[in-house]
Amino acid sequence: MSDIAIGGPATSATQAVTKEANKTMNQADFLSLLVQQMRNQDPTKPTDSSQMVSQLAQINQVSATQALQTSFDALSKSMQGNQLLQASSMVGRSVVVPSAAGTLQDAGLDGAVNVPADAGDVLVQVTDSAGNVLRTINMGRPQQGLAPFHWDGKGDDGSALPNGAYGLKAQVGNTAVNTYVSGRVNGVGMTGADGAYLDVDGFGGVLLSQVAQIN
Repeated sequence: MSDIAIGGPATSATQAVTKEANKTMNQADFLSLLVQQMRNQDPTKPTDSSQMVSQLAQINQVSATQALQTSFDALSKSMQGNQLLQASSMVGRSVVVPSAAGTLQDAGLDGAVNVPADAGDVLVQVTDSAGNVLRTINMGRPQQGLAPFHWDGKGDDGSALPNGAYGLKAQVGNTAVNTYVSGRVNGVGMTGADGAYLDVDGFGGVLLSQVAQIN
């Protein structure tokens, strides 16, 4: 095993970043330069006072903007922490998320359909990777909202199909409606800009904001 050299490229990079950061002018630096400018001004051509006021106003505006950005960054981190804490309480629970595909496991596949108002008969079709319909589930006329369904893993001919990924389609008459899948939350994480996500069994990662129902 080779030793890691102390003071190598990583240290040089750190020093470079530090030097770059030191180049940034803050309010104290600006005021110091302004004082030096006043000390070394031409007595016959003194600095215009209105110009000095304008410069002071500009640096104050920049400082206020920087302070506001710092506050926003702190608030964002706090909100992300709260979101992750909220998501962690969902580990072990079942959630319903939008998806046009699901994973068949030994216990079957559970999902839901977003049923519109005054809907007729709702049909769910299970398809293979080529789009061939393997099973049609008649859900009847459920109430408006998320209506659950269960697929036992069998085709229309009654034969058991192998575990794996299958497509899902639903329709009311000739109108397509959205499908959802249900799964157990195994873990949570953060994506950065998009916030917290859930690791759903049989589905994968899904943003917390996409969860339609928690059971």
